Amino acid sequence: MATADKAADKAAGKAARKPATKPATRMSGKAASKTAGKHAAGAPVRSAASGAPSQAWGEDLAMYPDWLQRYMPAMHEAFNYVNRYLSVPALRAGMGKYMSNPVSGYLMILRTRGRKSGEMRDAPLGYVIQGDAVYCMAGFGRQTNWLLNIHEDPKVEVILPGRSFSGVAQEVTDDAERLAVLPPLLRSMGLIVGSLGMGNPWKMTPTEIARKCEGLPLVRVRSTGIAAGPEDPGGKFWVVPAVVSALGLLWLLRHAGNRKRR
Repeated sequence: MATADKAADKAAGKAARKPATKPATRMSGKAASKTAGKHAAGAPVRSAASGAPSQAWGEDLAMYPDWLQRYMPAMHEAFNYVNRYLSVPALRAGMGKYMSNPVSGYLMILRTRGRKSGEMRDAPLGYVIQGDAVYCMAGFGRQTNWLLNIHEDPKVEVILPGRSFSGVAQEVTDDAERLAVLPPLLRSMGLIVGSLGMGNPWKMTPTEIARKCEGLPLVRVRSTGIAAGPEDPGGKFWVVPAVVSALGLLWLLRHAGNRKRR
C-alpha cells in the first residue's frame, strides 16, 4: 500500500507541474509584417462579426472585365471626387436637363440619410422610369454607401431632370422584374457601358444582360410625396439664368461701346 501511495503522489506532482494549456506562440515581427502586408494589398480580411471575407470594390462582379477589376478601387475614388465637386453641384443647380442625353447618359440625384452621420447624402446615378417607379443600380456592388443607407432608412428623395419627389427605396429581388428593367437601365447610361468593356446592351439579350449584372443590386423607388427640386424655392437653378443674363448684358454693353468708338 505504501508503494502505491508513493506512486500516486509522484503522478499527482507531475500533473501539477505540467501546464494546462500550451502558451500561444508569439508571431515574429517579420511574420506579422508579412501578414499585415497581405491585408493591405487587398487580400480578403474576415469580419470578426460574421466570419465572412470583406469584398474588394468590383470583386466577383461579372459586369466588369478582369482587366478593369484591378482598377475598381481607384475608379471608386475618382467617381467620388467627380461626383462631389462636379456632378452633384451641377445636378443640384438644375443642370440635369442639359447634361442628360442618350450619348452621355441620364442622371438623377438619389438623396439618402447617412446610416452613421444621420445627414442627407446625394448620389448621382443613372436611372430609368418603368411604370410608376424609378430604378437605379449599385454599380460598385453591395458595399455601395447609398445602398447601405437605404437598408437602414428606405425613405429617400429623388431629383430628376424634370421633377423631384420623395419616396421609398427597395431592393428588387424578383428575377422577372430584373429581367425587364436591366436592359433599358443599361441603355439609359449611354456609351460609358460599352466603352468600359461591359458589353453592348443594345445587342445583348435580356437574359445575357441579367447574367452580366449578377451581383449588382437593382433598386426601385416609388413616390410617396412631393419634394423640392432645383427650380423650387430654396433651389439653385436661379443661378443659371442669372449668370447667362449677366454674361449677355456684358456682351451687349461691350458691343454698344465698340459701336460708339467707331
